[in-house]
Amino acid sequence: MADEEIDSTDLSSLEARVDELIKTVDQLKSENSALRSQQESLVNERAVLIEKTEQARTRIESMISRLRAMETRP
Repeated sequence: MADEEIDSTDLSSLEARVDELIKTVDQLKSENSALRSQQESLVNERAVLIEKTEQARTRIESMISRLRAMETRP
């Protein structure tokens, strides 16, 4: 009888631990999904910012060229 109680207690303890691990895995899956989504968003935002930087660089270089051209005119 005592062995059965120990086995039952061990089984209940194991079951509780497995339930806890399942909850942890579910939480980690959720966090992982959120992080992947955030990463994708940040990668897209970075691409947009790089494009805007390139456009600004092109416009500034064009303005500098025009200013230099104006300086050389009589």
